[in-house]
Amino acid sequence: MLEGIEVLCHSSIRFCRGEIIYFDPFKIEKNYNDADVIFITHDHYDHYSEEDIDKVVKEDTIIVVPEDLKTKLLKKGWKEENIITVRPNESYTVKNIEFKTISAYNVNKQFHPKGNAWVGYLLEIEGVTYYIAGDTDITEENKKVKSDVAFVPVGGTYTMDYKEAAELINEIKPKVTVPTHYGSIVGSKKEGDKFLKLVNPEIKVEILMKK
Repeated sequence: MLEGIEVLCHSSIRFCRGEIIYFDPFKIEKNYNDADVIFITHDHYDHYSEEDIDKVVKEDTIIVVPEDLKTKLLKKGWKEENIITVRPNESYTVKNIEFKTISAYNVNKQFHPKGNAWVGYLLEIEGVTYYIAGDTDITEENKKVKSDVAFVPVGGTYTMDYKEAAELINEIKPKVTVPTHYGSIVGSKKEGDKFLKLVNPEIKVEILMKK
């Protein structure tokens, strides 16, 4: 289920599963310019990075963003037909990929207000459902998510910490979970291993963060 999938840095994820898909490209090492689709979860520099988007975009790339980012993209020169804007808890299709948006927000801090309408993504590729949580705490919306694979932030400060992330995963019970959002900007490189120890043994934890 994780073949062709990389966690590049922080919350930056690359899928090579038919289409080349990036989620929140950040600290991209070189110009790849191979993205078929780019998914952005929200408007923070470590998730919406124009410098890094430039390194993965190609002429026909489709970018999927919350509504508050459309104006920035148009000013940067994106064609309107290549932009898909989304709102939380709705269903969409891009390049034959069906996906849903899951509201992503803080419940006990102020960095990601619910009113900003920022999102995580739940998508199906080759019969496997993937949940990319975005920057979020445990919420009523994500406690209802059913997926085969779940990518969840574990670094704390701005999102769930590793204990809260394990609590969420133990409740929603994916087959596989991958910790993200640690090891650089926030959270030590040990957060993934701490998370692993708290996840129920029947759920497989894969540490994909590059050391």
